[in-house]
Amino acid sequence: MKQEQLLSVAQIAEYLNVDKFTIYRLVTDGQIPAFKVGNQWRFKKNLIERWLKDNSNTSTYHRKSSRRKR
Repeated sequence: MKQEQLLSVAQIAEYLNVDKFTIYRLVTDGQIPAFKVGNQWRFKKNLIERWLKDNSNTSTYHRKSSRRKR
């Protein structure tokens, strides 16, 4: 049985390349999947990866990058 990988706030901030305070804001706003262990937030890596996939805005990226320069 494979154990799920749990990440801390610092680890998830590094993984997403954002500040820890951004992670706390996302958690407080209920925008990112997380749960508390004692008084510390934890994140299941597989849920974060799914959240990234579901919330990525690749169509906007492709539209912006494909614009022609005048």
